[in-house]
Amino acid sequence: MASPQHRPSSVEDLENLVDVEIGPTGWHEVDQAAINTFADVTGDHQWIHVDREKAAQSPFGTTIAHGLYSLSRTPALLQELLAVNGFAHALNYGYDRVRFIHPLPVGSRLRLRAQLTTVDEVAPGQVQVVIKLTVEGEGIDKPILVADSISRFGN
Repeated sequence: MASPQHRPSSVEDLENLVDVEIGPTGWHEVDQAAINTFADVTGDHQWIHVDREKAAQSPFGTTIAHGLYSLSRTPALLQELLAVNGFAHALNYGYDRVRFIHPLPVGSRLRLRAQLTTVDEVAPGQVQVVIKLTVEGEGIDKPILVADSISRFGN
């Protein structure tokens, strides 16, 4: 993996990244084996994700990735763009406004763009950062998903 594009190590560094588009990452293949493994882990074996024969007869013409599969890839993808190492702790606080906008056919490649939208102090020495995540599929004109990732960093 390439070195992250940005390495904020202070609240000021984070604030300087607000409204700056970060990315995109490199392209990452989405294959059927990964989708099947995700289905096994989550117990979501809906046919549109795992049954290639049945999915071939669907409007998509093939299996598609779970929306949550694409969302679950974002933390690792974000590491290509942003390394926040100057804090004693960093915690995933959750997600807001998750939207699965376009299906991602298996065999496609995806990538991530990110944009910090807010950096707010929530307690002494602790900030909450909201990052708008946009997952794109190669050759697909709409985003695959858009979500606001919420993290907390502190000393």
